[in-house]
Amino acid sequence: MDKFNKLTSIAAPLEMINVDTDMIIPKQFLKTIKRTGLGKHLFHEMRYKADGKDNFDFVLNRMPYRNAKILLAGANFGCGSSREHAAWALHDFGIRCIIAPSFGDIFFSNCQKNGMLPIKMGELDVQFFMQTATKGGEFTIDLEKQRVNLPNGAPIPFQYDEFAKHCLLNGLDDIGLTLEKAADIDTFEAAQKKTQPWLYSAKGAA
Repeated sequence: MDKFNKLTSIAAPLEMINVDTDMIIPKQFLKTIKRTGLGKHLFHEMRYKADGKDNFDFVLNRMPYRNAKILLAGANFGCGSSREHAAWALHDFGIRCIIAPSFGDIFFSNCQKNGMLPIKMGELDVQFFMQTATKGGEFTIDLEKQRVNLPNGAPIPFQYDEFAKHCLLNGLDDIGLTLEKAADIDTFEAAQKKTQPWLYSAKGAA
């Protein structure tokens, strides 16, 4: 998966609470198992009018936020169903970091496993970030130093789980973590083949 270290971008303020995964990517778009192509359907019911035209009242349809890689959101973002497509759709649109007071637990994990950085910060901090975002300028998210640099340069620290941080900095999903132990796995299998060869025979496997 993509590594995450430092990201500089404008931030889009989505001033809504309890944004669930069906709002992020409606159920009719869950037929695919590909991680690409879902960005155009992100927030579909809010981004588009009944006739299919853009709804310019929605923040991600307005410039400069169309190009935002950072999303600022209200509490309980990503609640609802466990669909991983929600993380895929955000990533495909270009969002790499989401800052909110709280998240749905499974959504939070899905983001991390897809190279995205979800950050929990206090409600007052997030509200201040939203106010700052409306004035323009870029935010810089520095995962290694665990801080958010505002457009005026003021750094705001955030807490992060060390294991999740290690995985994001090194681009390691569950498969990547397993492959880090490839040499140990090969050594174990070589020894096991000598002591329990029947486990590796076609007859034993059957």
